Amino acid sequence: GATVITNLISVIPYIGESLVQWVWGGHSVCNATLKRVFVLHFLLPFLLIILIGVHLYYLHEEGSSNPLGVDTNHEQIHFHSLYTFKDLTGFLVAIFALMTICYSFVDLFSDPVNFSEANPMSTPAHIQ
Repeated sequence: GATVITNLISVIPYIGESLVQWVWGGHSVCNATLKRVFVLHFLLPFLLIILIGVHLYYLHEEGSSNPLGVDTNHEQIHFHSLYTFKDLTGFLVAIFALMTICYSFVDLFSDPVNFSEANPMSTPAHIQ
């Protein structure tokens, strides 16, 4: 995965090589590269949650865009505590459903091959 991303970044004209050096620290996938990927994959969901929250806030405050210029103030939903409670309730129900599936049915989405005993003397077939 990291090698493919490195190759995709490196083909950007004029700035590709500099971006690869800045983002990954070089073309080789080493310990520093993996740490950057892990940190990026850890922080991106939190950034996404923050952006979704800001989007919901401004969507409730300002309303959606109005390219026709029609007066839509009577249709605007104000950011009231009841709407906040409704949004949080939906989020909590979704999280509760996901946690119930993950904690109650742990093996539901797993691959049965993961439970077979590995042979340390041979490379697995899917890697060859």
